[in-house]
Amino acid sequence: MSTQQEPVPSDVQSLSYEAARDELVRVVAELEQGSATLERSLALWERGESLAARCEEWLVGARARLDAARAASADADRAQAAGDQDGAVR
Repeated sequence: MSTQQEPVPSDVQSLSYEAARDELVRVVAELEQGSATLERSLALWERGESLAARCEEWLVGARARLDAARAASADADRAQAAGDQDGAVR
């Protein structure tokens, strides 16, 4: 068994976070029913792994955007504070 992560299929890659999450919920529900054949269960599992990876990509991207926004805000606050101190000294 390979330890490398399989690439996310292109149809999954194009899904929004919400669409991937909703489909993942459906896949899990079908797997939990336990009525699928082994072949169908394996296909569902693989699809679920791809969907979970896509959701993770979205969440990592969202975290990076939040971190960047926080850093920019902190930089602006520091610049504002430095400007306020410079104005008070003059």
